[in-house]
Amino acid sequence: MAMTLDEVMYAVHNRQFRVIADVHLLLIADGKVLLGQRANTGYGDGAYHPPAGYLEAGESVVEALIRQARDEIGITIQLKDVSFAHVMHNSSEDGEIALFFAVTTWAGEPVTMQPHKCSELRWIPLHELPPNMIDYTRVAVRHYMEGRAFSAYPALRTGENTSVGLIGG
Repeated sequence: MAMTLDEVMYAVHNRQFRVIADVHLLLIADGKVLLGQRANTGYGDGAYHPPAGYLEAGESVVEALIRQARDEIGITIQLKDVSFAHVMHNSSEDGEIALFFAVTTWAGEPVTMQPHKCSELRWIPLHELPPNMIDYTRVAVRHYMEGRAFSAYPALRTGENTSVGLIGG
């Protein structure tokens, strides 16, 4: 059944904006974080980025993180070993809610499971993030290290600090 012009106009003007949610794994050992060098993706190729991906329908953010860890770097993570690290509203481009989780215990040795998308994995000291790292992830890792639970990227045009510390932190 076809919509009338009024119905089409109502639908177009009353559509709610929806953001995409993605999850990022901060796999941490001995003061270092595991980063992959992007390749052949068309976005930030050659730059470093933590293992990450989008949610699938019906999947929780932690389930998505555990799946991404298995699919991208071949490790097994238990739910009890996942800790919230940071959430960022990334309003650049199409806008995303980027959820970062820290993991310090896992099973298996991280390897590149998708060499067509990731040319190498490298353990990088948290205080020496590479200059060729996807910028919003660098900002999020820095906020995580400072105990900041939330940030907006890019920063608000007012110049205000857009990060929020952890409760009691």
